[in-house]
Amino acid sequence: MTAADLLLGRADVLAAAERIAGEVHRTPLLTSPVLPGLLFKAEHLQRGGSFKARGAANAVLATAAPEIVTGSSGNHGIAVASIGRTLGRRVRVVMTAAASEAKERAIRRLGARVTRVDGGVADRDRYAKALAARTGAVFVPSSDHELVIAGQGTVGLEVFEDAPDLDAVFVPTGGGGLLAGVCLAAAGLARPVRIVGVEPAGARRYARSLALGRPVEVPPCDSVADGLRGQRPGEVILPIVRSRVDELLGVTDAEIVRAQGLLRRAGIAAEPTGAVALAGALRSGLPGRTGRTAVIVSGGNTAAALAEALNLTP
Repeated sequence: MTAADLLLGRADVLAAAERIAGEVHRTPLLTSPVLPGLLFKAEHLQRGGSFKARGAANAVLATAAPEIVTGSSGNHGIAVASIGRTLGRRVRVVMTAAASEAKERAIRRLGARVTRVDGGVADRDRYAKALAARTGAVFVPSSDHELVIAGQGTVGLEVFEDAPDLDAVFVPTGGGGLLAGVCLAAAGLARPVRIVGVEPAGARRYARSLALGRPVEVPPCDSVADGLRGQRPGEVILPIVRSRVDELLGVTDAEIVRAQGLLRRAGIAAEPTGAVALAGALRSGLPGRTGRTAVIVSGGNTAAALAEALNLTP
């Protein structure tokens, strides 16, 4: 498969960057003596506490629809609710019964309605899509959507601009929108960058799909990385991952918790999902080798952080 076969390209990411410039922060690349040799893309400092603000803003700003429906584990719902409130749009977020209560409170505080459904992420997304069709709302999925992917890709644009001598980047991978977006942003770089997706060990939908040569839906999982519990690879995303990602790693909950602790020691307040890329980098043994390595800290929405940011009771 070549770049010409894909639905999206770097131009879409550049267009997204222009569209969302007034709605999101340009987050820094951090360093720490606790973890020498690594650069940390600080999306925990993003509006709404995660990179999801980028894709949500790009998708919602591109439509005039008065009502938006989405399915989310929490961070995408927070992002859609936030941009929806800014633009005066009605928002409904569908979450699984097992999703974070703290994130649900944050979504409601931002003015969105929340519906809980039984089952896993796949059941949630099917319900949300049907709800949008039934009510006439626009469905904005959390990852498998051209505008969402392009918006998430602006993370990669900033990383590559701020570290032009980068050798590798590790990307937390759930629905896969961030991973696909980083791949698009890497197109046409003057020097090759190794792109590594990192999945929870119990939700390796992309690794399994690539190994079997077809989309594979994995069973629901209860990974501590609640934002990466997706079950099926995205239809738009999978071809991008297949054509550009160099490696897909799986990490255990124990590795994720250890990485989160290391980030805290470094002064980086990540939620478990936000520590997954570091867990992958540590598993790979890349830190300490020759070359520059970046890890994307995708979010910092712990219950305590949400309570402080939104003046909520945990």
